[in-house]
Amino acid sequence: MNSRELPTDHLATTTQEGHRVYLYPADVRGNFRNLRNILNVGLIAFFLTLPWIKIGGRPAILLNLPERKFAVLGFQFWAHDAPMLFLVIASLVLTIALITAVWGRVWCGYACPQTVFVDGIFRKIERWIEGDSVQRKALDQSPCTQDKLVKKSAKWLAFPAVSLVIGHSFLAYFTGTEALAEMMGKSPLESPGTFGVMAFISGLALFDFGWFREQFCIVACPYGRFQSVLMDDRSMVVAYDSERGEPRRGVQKIDGKTGDCVNCYRCVAVCPTGVDIRRGTQMECIACTAYMDACDQVMEKLKKPKGLIRYKSLVGEMSSVSPFRPRALVYAALLILVGGALTWNVSRHKTISVEFVRAIEIPYQVLRADNQSERVLNHFKLDLRNQDFDSVTVDIGLPDDAKLAGFEMITVEPKVTLEPGQLKRIDVFFKFPKEQLKNGTARVHALIQGKEPLQPEVHLVGPLF
Repeated sequence: MNSRELPTDHLATTTQEGHRVYLYPADVRGNFRNLRNILNVGLIAFFLTLPWIKIGGRPAILLNLPERKFAVLGFQFWAHDAPMLFLVIASLVLTIALITAVWGRVWCGYACPQTVFVDGIFRKIERWIEGDSVQRKALDQSPCTQDKLVKKSAKWLAFPAVSLVIGHSFLAYFTGTEALAEMMGKSPLESPGTFGVMAFISGLALFDFGWFREQFCIVACPYGRFQSVLMDDRSMVVAYDSERGEPRRGVQKIDGKTGDCVNCYRCVAVCPTGVDIRRGTQMECIACTAYMDACDQVMEKLKKPKGLIRYKSLVGEMSSVSPFRPRALVYAALLILVGGALTWNVSRHKTISVEFVRAIEIPYQVLRADNQSERVLNHFKLDLRNQDFDSVTVDIGLPDDAKLAGFEMITVEPKVTLEPGQLKRIDVFFKFPKEQLKNGTARVHALIQGKEPLQPEVHLVGPLF
């Protein structure tokens, strides 16, 4: 058997005994490699700068778990807004499901943080210090020399430095950049919990991106296993054209002819997860397109058409990849449904949450005074919740038209100051002429003025006659 042939009875990244086999993916150039380089730079910059971006004076993303407050693209949420957070997460999951059903594992190959950070930072550092794949493998197999010690030390000093940047940036999503900057200027003993989380995340990034790497995709990540459920035979995959490539040169001949594949194993050499794409779509393949660029380079040198390994579906060319099929349409319908529910909830989300709750006592009282018409009194509990991240002062009253109609609102706290996230309940009495009753009920709009005016409707009751 060719020594470069991958095993068929176990993973290429492990021995038969289960020990790890380290991979040294070769470098590759091409259009897809250039596209991934651009995306890597953009996504890394996006990850590092997103916590610093402000929308409406709020962080673009803030997931402050201890204080149970969250910000997503300028909208503020609290723990009691969990249904909306669920809709946000559900929208993201359905979006990935739809993308996977149509375009396969483009998320893994182009946008997954695992791929972006390993490919965009850690492997580049490794190459700068230790050389290309052949030099890295030779260095690992060589005895311990001064040159090896210097290179390994330099690499494992650079990796923790990058991991600390990632850990602090990740922490900023949960603490906010201002709080993080303040904590960084103080002793870790003043915020041991936060420091511990940062150290854990940095250590996890160092372990995963610096050492574990493809093992995460193969062993730990569930997405590769979900793809068989999300995809069908018309989803886009990176595939080898066996009709054009077989029989491979140097393997066998049929009627004295061979296919375009010269069995150079270049596609295997560049694969970061140890896959031979010529064996078909596999769970370990992250669709990174490295073998497409590698094979195109070989075909170009041989004066043969490119695309021996290319994007297609399992049943045909790219023309067969369409979002207009049952699986994709179901995901799209669910996404529209969840997205619509999220949009509706966000549109109804107010800075101040207002709710009038009828007090637990007699539903009404009839007040009689000399030389005055009878008036009806209703008692309510007014729940005010500040859903902003700043203090808000709220004025409680009635609009002018209600006052002219004889309605009165009586409360000991006509002006209330609410701290961020605070819920306050106050007593409110409504007094109005009995003539306003129709079939024992009346309605009036209260006026709640904070950052935005609100006019919730209050249902009042009284005698039927």
